[in-house]
Amino acid sequence: MNHYINFLQRKTHVGSEYGFAPTWMPSKLFPFQVALTEWALRKGRAATFADCGLGKTFQQLVWAENVAQKTDKPVLILTPLSVAFQTVREGAKLDLEVEHLRDGLGGTSSRLVVTNYERLHHFAPSDFGGVVCDESSILKNFDGATRQAVTDFMRKIPYRALYTATAAPNDYIELGTSSDALGELGYMDMLNRFFKRDKVFVKLYNRGGQGWHFRGHAEHDFWRWVCSWARAMRKPSDMGFDDADFKLPELIVRAHKVTARRKAEGMLFELPASGLQEQREELHRTVNERCEMSAELINAHKKPAIAWCHLNTEAKLLKKLIPGSVDIEGSDSEDSKEEAFRDFVSGKVRVIVTKPTIASLGLNFQHCAHMTFFPSHSYEQYYQATRRCWRFGQKRPVTVDLISTDGQANVLANLKRKTEAADVMFEHLVALMMDELKIKRQNDYTKQEEVPSWLSKTKP
Repeated sequence: MNHYINFLQRKTHVGSEYGFAPTWMPSKLFPFQVALTEWALRKGRAATFADCGLGKTFQQLVWAENVAQKTDKPVLILTPLSVAFQTVREGAKLDLEVEHLRDGLGGTSSRLVVTNYERLHHFAPSDFGGVVCDESSILKNFDGATRQAVTDFMRKIPYRALYTATAAPNDYIELGTSSDALGELGYMDMLNRFFKRDKVFVKLYNRGGQGWHFRGHAEHDFWRWVCSWARAMRKPSDMGFDDADFKLPELIVRAHKVTARRKAEGMLFELPASGLQEQREELHRTVNERCEMSAELINAHKKPAIAWCHLNTEAKLLKKLIPGSVDIEGSDSEDSKEEAFRDFVSGKVRVIVTKPTIASLGLNFQHCAHMTFFPSHSYEQYYQATRRCWRFGQKRPVTVDLISTDGQANVLANLKRKTEAADVMFEHLVALMMDELKIKRQNDYTKQEEVPSWLSKTKP
């Protein structure tokens, strides 16, 4: 009977294991980090959706080192732009040599190699025993050709790992991007198996979905499938560990509204912008007012700060209005960006002016506790920008100053809706996945057997 029960328990989770037991685990990892890393290594192809500050870089480095030892081949770590230097720095804390390369392996003897997604075409899959995608949610932001190139590269490598904090900020369907990269169900295969599309636009739990929603009774099976290749957590207690060392400080969000000095053409007073064209027009018309407010808030103190913006005109004006600030632009060289980020972290630069598309993924700015932000419709940009500073390990309350205009009421309402929906989605994701991970152990035979008297009597 025990053999049969064990057989059923092994069938509790779908999916296969392609990995191995770890051979090296540094003492610097917290218990929950050890558990996640051991699971990812045993799976061989796995995704870890862990919030900012939970040590994803440590976990992926330990995963990569174990794979390198197992395969006797180097492991490639892919990161967003300007994050590679941080991975090298974190590797040194674990006594691991991580080499940042841009144009292929060359003659390097390093076991751990880090490069940016945009440089992937310089590397050959056959040279590596494993690959790690850091901030893997960025895959959905690439054009189709780039995303397909990353997916095809990974398919040719036996060991694969994805790490990100925002697995699917607006809807569950984006999980298909991760599944495809790991070699599980392809994106469209996933949709056809678990979802169906209505003729009218139906939002998945009112959280996006592009008209797709679960088939009848398919949600349970969907989560059983997801938890066969992924783990999700926002805090250690999500997986039954102690939160003692992982408590977030207070987040203070202050809303500021500026009034345009120049009204829209033909208007006597401001009205909420009703479409993207009107919103863009107002943003360009209020550059001075918004930047002046941002500079006033940052210049009011001498502590580190980040001025987030979206337009080049905003960046140039903010740099002019904030003495000693450094403007980090997309056109800057990678070396120049990395140097600016290093100077900001070390304290050589007090304020950086940059865009979420440049610096909102992967970077750790725990030394900073103040930022200004011009809101847009992108929840992920806002979330990731905020979490550069408001993350585990931050010791001070973090202040986010949202600077909007009279006409941006619809933008703020949409951002608020997406924020609330994403919080609910991730809580739902964690709850469902943890529920699926519980192995049901029970004894159905609790009644004491009664032996008939005629059997209990022995013959004389």
